[in-house]
Amino acid sequence: MRTLSAPSGRRGFFFGSLPSPSDNGVIPAVTATDTHRAIDAVWRIEAPRLIARLARMVRDVGLAEELAQDALVIALERWPASGIPDNPGAWLMATAKHRAIDRLRHRRLAERKHAEIGRDMDAADDPVAALEDALDDDIGDDLLRLVFTACHPVLATEARVALTLRLLCGLTTDEIARAFLAPEPTVAQRIVRAKRALRDAGVPFEVPRGPDRAERLASVLEVVYLVFNEGYTATAGDDWTRPALCQEALRLGRVLAGLAPEEAEVHGLVALLEIQASRLAARAGPEGEPVLLLDQDRARWDRLLIRRGLAALERAEALGQPGPYALQAAIAACHARAPSGAETNWPRIAALYAALATIAPSPIVELNRAVALSMAFGPAVGLEIVDALADEPALKAYHLLPSVRGDFLMKLGRRDEARAEFERAAAMTQNARERALLVDRAAACGDGAGQYPDSQLPPSS
Repeated sequence: MRTLSAPSGRRGFFFGSLPSPSDNGVIPAVTATDTHRAIDAVWRIEAPRLIARLARMVRDVGLAEELAQDALVIALERWPASGIPDNPGAWLMATAKHRAIDRLRHRRLAERKHAEIGRDMDAADDPVAALEDALDDDIGDDLLRLVFTACHPVLATEARVALTLRLLCGLTTDEIARAFLAPEPTVAQRIVRAKRALRDAGVPFEVPRGPDRAERLASVLEVVYLVFNEGYTATAGDDWTRPALCQEALRLGRVLAGLAPEEAEVHGLVALLEIQASRLAARAGPEGEPVLLLDQDRARWDRLLIRRGLAALERAEALGQPGPYALQAAIAACHARAPSGAETNWPRIAALYAALATIAPSPIVELNRAVALSMAFGPAVGLEIVDALADEPALKAYHLLPSVRGDFLMKLGRRDEARAEFERAAAMTQNARERALLVDRAAACGDGAGQYPDSQLPPSS
């Protein structure tokens, strides 16, 4: 998903691009490297759905992930010679299903299990069976089943979120660790133990009903939030954003809003994601370089998404006292309503962050409050708060702390100190685009032009 994206819910399309004809009309040969890039793009798009469908059949998310990876290995072996299939997603699914049958046979599993998988394969082509499945399931979405399964109460909250991010988005353990601000080995252990716990407990692959659904809803919302965050500002790699992840999170959020229409925080989350997603086209320049909030062309903000977000926020506020997601959506709405950065209601944003800190305190909320206060009342006010956060363990490896501090120092005319902070932030980030931005800011820190980071609040540590 780093370079290619697909419309939410689509399946079976080739998302790569073939070489263009040369001047003499001859199309150059597709190299193995081209094919491998295309396979990588297809895999990033198809893997979550592939794992979700396999998990529904084998009732084991760990085995489903292994089977999906087996299909990928076979694709890497065959596609460079045979070419990319017209429907690569279907090819991967069929290959993974056959591997599932082979594995079950070789491991001498019960014939009953073998028959269940065979029936699932037959049902895929049986419209009557497909209709019965749809009637039996009020959502009919394997991805959402996967989210609810990974958020089962048998797992600790941290494990639920980490496992779902791994399976739903294909994030690496390092990327998840950065999202959690947690050590990578800790996250890796959570994922392994979570898969084992779900398998040993025989957790059904289904969307829960009644009280069980409400119990798992908060964890599901957090998962969707983190998926969007990773798409909005990628933690690592060569791309500033991963729009397909944002699209997937939006789709899941909208489905959840239909599933739980009386839950204020569901609508609060949807409002937040809609408004934040409205900026995606303006967040990157022609070469993919980051464009921060105050430099963005607001004419490129998607007004339809903003209207949808404001409507969802109104719905959330009508249902009760605003929770963390609704408060963040209200902050995003302040930006969306402002004709320009100079006309932004920064005191209102600072007050909303203060309210957020009351119900969901974290060092990162404080860091964002410091930025808002600096915009409203001057950089010295923000610097005082940031300096108080310097010893917070959760922010030791968080690159936005020195980045924000560098911005305040630059505005205060302390240019050498500002340069050092930007350089420190650049060394800490694993995103190439963000690193280049910070290096440039270090080099140009004498121009006095401050920036407000256009980023989404990461989760509390």
